[in-house]
Formats: sequence, C-alpha cells, structure tokens
Amino acid sequence: MRPRTLDEVVGQAQLLGPGRPLRRELESGRVASMLFWGPPGSGKTTLGRLIAQHTDRAFVPFSAVSEGVPRVREVVAEAEARRESGQGTVLFVDEIHRLNRAQQDAFLPHVESGLFTLVGATTENPSFEVNGALLSRVRVFVLEPLGVEQVAQLVDRALADRDRGLGALDLGLDDEARLALATEADGDARRALTVLEAAATLVGEDKRITLAVAKDALQLRVARYDKSGEEHYNLISAYHKALRGSDPQGSLFWLARMLAGGEDPLYVLRRMVRFATEDVGLADPQALTVTIAARDAYHFLGSPEGELAIAEACVYLATAPKSNRVYEAWGAAMALAAKHPAAAVPLHIRNAPTGLMKTLGYGEGYQYAHAVPEAYLPQDYLPDSIKDATLYEPGPFGFEKEVAKRLAWWRGLRDKLDGRDAPSPSTN
Repeated sequence: MRPRTLDEVVGQAQLLGPGRPLRRELESGRVASMLFWGPPGSGKTTLGRLIAQHTDRAFVPFSAVSEGVPRVREVVAEAEARRESGQGTVLFVDEIHRLNRAQQDAFLPHVESGLFTLVGATTENPSFEVNGALLSRVRVFVLEPLGVEQVAQLVDRALADRDRGLGALDLGLDDEARLALATEADGDARRALTVLEAAATLVGEDKRITLAVAKDALQLRVARYDKSGEEHYNLISAYHKALRGSDPQGSLFWLARMLAGGEDPLYVLRRMVRFATEDVGLADPQALTVTIAARDAYHFLGSPEGELAIAEACVYLATAPKSNRVYEAWGAAMALAAKHPAAAVPLHIRNAPTGLMKTLGYGEGYQYAHAVPEAYLPQDYLPDSIKDATLYEPGPFGFEKEVAKRLAWWRGLRDKLDGRDAPSPSTN
C-alpha cells in the first residue's frame, strides 16, 4: 500500500501541499540532501522512494542498524559507476541516528561532492543524534503523525484496493472498528495497516471487522516513549510544567505516560524533589517532606504499589502554593559570592579561640540573640562592602506569608533602635 505518487501520499501537507518547500523541490527535479525527522509510520521511507522516482535516480537503501563502513564503500563505488553512465543516486539511510561518528563522517565528502543525494530518516531529534558536520550539510524536514481521519482514509483505501490491498476479500468494516483502528494507531500508518491485516484473519463468516475483532487485533497499545531520546525530554518537560502550572490532571497524565513507557520511577522522583525546592520552596516547606517520603515509600514497596506514593506526591506538588523566591535568592547569592570572593568576615562575627585573636578584635561587639526576650538583636552579618544586599524576599503565598511577617517584625525591632516605632511582636 506504499504510495506510488505524490498524490497518493496522505498527510504532510505542510511539506507536500501546493507551493510547499518539498513539493517545489520534487517538481523542479533539483533535490539536495535532506533528513526526515518524524514518528514511525509517518511516511519517511515513502518520501525517500518518491524523491528517487521524481528525479530519475536510483534508490539505494542503507540500514544504519545492520550495515557499516564497508557497505558505505560499496555504495560509493556503485554511485560513481552510475554517475559515469549519467544516472544519479538517492542513498536512503534509515535510522540515521544509529550511525556512529565514523560512519557519519564516511558520508561527508560524498554528500559535499554531490556523488549521491543523502536522504536520512530518524525518529529521534537530529540535533541530539546527528553530528554537526553532517547536519550542516542537509535540510531537515519535520514530519507529523497522521491524524485520525487520515489514518482512517488509509484503512479505507487498503480495504478497497484489490491489487495491493485487501479488496479481494470483500470485507466490511463497522464504523466503531474503523474509529478504533484509526485512533489507536497513534498516527502510525504502518501500525494501522498491520492491525487491519491481522483483523482480516479474525473475521467470522459475515466477513465484517467489528469493534470486538478490531480490539482483538490491536491487543496491547504500547506507549511511544524512549527513555534516552527526545520523547524522554518532552514528557518530563510536560510533567514539570504541569506541576508548575498547578494542574493535577495534566500532572497525573504525564506521570502515568512516563511510568507506562518504562521510565525509571526514581528518575521521576529526583525531578520531583528538585521541583519541591525550586518551584514550591518555602510557600509550602512540607512539599519536600512529602516528596522524600514518596521516594522512601517507593524504595520500600517497589512497583506497582509504590507508584501510588509517587502519584500522591504528584498531586500534592501540583496543588501546593508556588514560590521560586529561594531558588532566585540562591542564584543571587552564588553570583554575589563569585563577585566578592575575598570579602572579609566582619570582626564581630568571627570566632576567637585564641588570646591573639581576641586581642585583634575577633568577636568583639558580637551580640548574643538569646540574651533578649525577642531572641533578636540587630547586627550586620554581611561583609561591609555588601552589607545592604537583599538576596531573599518572601512571596505572597502559603507559608512565605508568615515568613514575611517575621521579617517585617525583625525590621521593626531594628527600626526601634533607630528611634522609630516597631510593630507588636504579636504579629509574628
């Protein structure tokens, strides 16, 4: 059922629609090396074949999984022979992200010389997996997963086609089954057609693919997830942002997607501990306690029972008040420390374990806070050169409102020593 012409291609209108960049190149016959980045079953191999067909070049497939540098040499020799006879070559490298550095480098001079047109296909973000030298010599086209109706269109086409599809079987397809096949293919045309073929072997005497038959053919719907690829970063980013956005629904969904895809729960928990300190902070100090407890519970119970503790911490973090004031204060403190690496400790807060140190004034004038009922005596704790610096200011939410009250009261006590009225300690 692979499309034989551009007009048979379903989807990718952003590349193949009238006047779109890839269509213009194909219609002109002048096609440069390129890389297709998209999910499985979105048409990468099909487009590679159509490029060769539309430009009258030989299509040479190359598997990055099973072939190495010796095969590259053969491909080069064959391409040189074709060029002498006036024919060009399209070298289609499937799973190009699996090529090692040496293999990628072996292609470089021939891509530059135009010996062959390199068409790479990858499901992974090429900026992570393809070296910069090769990436700079190709154009990257992003393919999108097919929509539900587009997949359904392919299913209909396969059922009707008597030469290449299942038309000779005269099968019927219920609307519910059609929708199930199109939806659960997750935009993957290859998966939809594979499941359709399996369903065709399960039909009864009525030759109808019902919803029950479709479900039997679909079996387990596997989540698309790669623990070391771009999807890993996409999902953890979505999870973190849903937590930060105080959305427990989105947070639970992305957590479930990651764990169902095989992500290490301890990796997720590490990110949650980070979130508790970075995004919740002192607005709710209990968030860190809850998250550490979830980690300990998961260690104790394991999967799947321990995953409930992770979900509980997830909801807690999502619904907690948020503050990044400590995170910002810590960044400001590190920057200030880097700017003043030699700032001297004020004498009055230095320790004086020897007589010489006392003679030099170490510790002189230090006031012991617990000597007064308020347990607070105003004095400077920063070096003289930065004594007026303010690194932390509490936010207006959660526990930080109480912190703000305390700081205001302490400022009042300091002002009192300057002859100004202080607020009552009862505001603390």
